[in-house]
Amino acid sequence: MMPLRKSLVLLSAAALAVSGCVSAVAPPDISPRPEERVEAPQQSPESLALARYYQGIEVRLTQDGLLRTDSGQRDAPFSAAMLAANFERIALYDEYALIGGRFVQQQTPARLRRWEQPVRIQPHFGRLVDPAQQAEDRAILTTYATRLARATGHPVSTVRTGGNFHVLYLGRDDLREVGDLVRSLVPGIGAEVVAEIENLPRSTFCSVYAFSEAGGRSVYVAAIAIIRDEHPSLLRRSCVHEEVAQGLGLPNDSPAARPSIFNDDEEFALLTRHDELLLQMLYDPRLSPGLRPEEARPTLRQIAQELVGGSS
Repeated sequence: MMPLRKSLVLLSAAALAVSGCVSAVAPPDISPRPEERVEAPQQSPESLALARYYQGIEVRLTQDGLLRTDSGQRDAPFSAAMLAANFERIALYDEYALIGGRFVQQQTPARLRRWEQPVRIQPHFGRLVDPAQQAEDRAILTTYATRLARATGHPVSTVRTGGNFHVLYLGRDDLREVGDLVRSLVPGIGAEVVAEIENLPRSTFCSVYAFSEAGGRSVYVAAIAIIRDEHPSLLRRSCVHEEVAQGLGLPNDSPAARPSIFNDDEEFALLTRHDELLLQMLYDPRLSPGLRPEEARPTLRQIAQELVGGSS
């Protein structure tokens, strides 16, 4: 059985009682200060084993022709009707539901959600993330943010401080102790979310949690993405592409979506042209936060027809 490459948990307004001031929180750096680095921390045997495991997964997937980095346009054409249907399933359904304090995989109709304030993506690194790796991660994230801003027409950028979309690059050893950090990043975060993050199973490659205001509209005010430091380069980049894009308002996956990263078949590793169009649709001003699938459907068909043409 193929392990789950991505896992999205999307929390509704009822899960968080905060205001827009979440973005103003100055989160602590989980890396020790230079004067505190008396002895370099060592990677645990469990973390080393995870690194070997994920390296093997990446090798196997690429050997099978998966984790593609091309656009897919050569062999995976799609029509306006397909694009509209894929958008509805990916943007207007949730992949997980909170049941009895646990997140259970369950397809559930949902309202359209997205950001209204500018998205400020801030990376955070665990104690064992190599400085050269941190520089590479920052560069990849910055380039990707520029691409997302172009696709959505919405302000998306990376920042060093004052972020509202936090991307945490953590190994297994840091994940166990990340509770204080995530509570500082998102005051009011539920205990079940903290527990989920601290105890991610090996089969969950990465995850994202997006939050809206309690009792408010379907508008995101904060997000946290978890990227495992044990991942080799392509899986690491793939996690960044999917989790950050999902945290903008595309919470679900669909087996029918192709060419797309919003599909658990692992065929594509990086955002495709199809996925850029989904993001463009998500932030089209003709759609508004809170729309249900049946309410959005006529407009979705119109927008997809304009973007792709052909049969609707």
